[in-house]
Amino acid sequence: MNIIAYIIRKEFKQIFRNKAMLPIIFILPLLQLVILSNAATYEVKNIKFAYVDHDQTSTSRALIDKFNASTYFNVLTVFPSHEKASSAMLLGNVDVVLEIPNHFERNFIKEKTSDLGITINAIDGAAAGVESGYINQIIQSFNKNLKVTYRDASENVVKPVNIASIPSFWYNTTLDYKTFMVPGILVLLVSMITLFLSGMNIVREKEIGTLEQMNVTPIRKSQFIIGKLFPFWVIGMGLLTIGLILAKLIFDVPMLGSLLLLYGYTSIYILVILGMGLFISNFTDTQQQAMFIAWFFVVIFILMSGLFTPIESMPEWAQILTEFNPIKYYVEIIRMVMLKGSGFTDILPLALKTLAYAIVMNGLAVWSYKKTN
Repeated sequence: MNIIAYIIRKEFKQIFRNKAMLPIIFILPLLQLVILSNAATYEVKNIKFAYVDHDQTSTSRALIDKFNASTYFNVLTVFPSHEKASSAMLLGNVDVVLEIPNHFERNFIKEKTSDLGITINAIDGAAAGVESGYINQIIQSFNKNLKVTYRDASENVVKPVNIASIPSFWYNTTLDYKTFMVPGILVLLVSMITLFLSGMNIVREKEIGTLEQMNVTPIRKSQFIIGKLFPFWVIGMGLLTIGLILAKLIFDVPMLGSLLLLYGYTSIYILVILGMGLFISNFTDTQQQAMFIAWFFVVIFILMSGLFTPIESMPEWAQILTEFNPIKYYVEIIRMVMLKGSGFTDILPLALKTLAYAIVMNGLAVWSYKKTN
């Protein structure tokens, strides 16, 4: 234990003496949490909206007013023709064009139906889908109110019974996207920092030659690895603590579950990441190589973790691959504990998979590490 404690003290001194590493550990993660949590959103606002009104009636103007009253649309201008509106969209000045045909009001009164032309810039398919949903909601609301107006103007019309649904939003009553995103981004920062630092630190020992000096000492392999990686385990737990404090103070993210449970799972999860860092360092000779390889795997893990896109919407083969993604488990568990108040039995299946992952990953890392006595 004295040998391990000596190595741990040496690593902490080495970390705090490295002025370039300190901002990476303590400043950049905090800035990233604040910036990414505000930037990563599923909402689409300030949609540049234009229209072509061939009808020029009170009904068509009422429909335009509906869009103008929406907080999502920024009604820019009216175009005299569809060609002019298309040219503006081609230049990127317009996102959505609404075209109201001739006799729009007359057809609605006589035939109880009418058509509208909607053109959406769908280069960004996800944003276009959200914009389409906003447009449909506004048109449906306008359509419903218009039908009620015309029915009230008629005589001897039996009004249908209206069925109202009152949704109940659980776990995120205000529908605030930050409540959903902040825990996931916190997972991202803990994972990236601990992986990069642990991998690069060991490779740095190779570059300056001190690793070979350590290898010829009587220090056992297990003692060296524990002493080398333990400081980064502490740093990962510290990042989680700071991140949770910021999540509460800045974003008011709820913490319904047990902090002890969250820290217990995180302690296992960080072992997975440290094992990956050691494994990568065993097959690289420079810090640049270690960073490139680590970044390659991190990008794949992040995109397939369910952090930004639902796993259920992925192809079946991709959903199978996510079962080998440790970040997926952490994202799911941190949201379960913080937002749902899940307990030990709720997260046990995922925790067991993470524990198995940690054993396998660290076993491979220790096996692949070569020490010469």
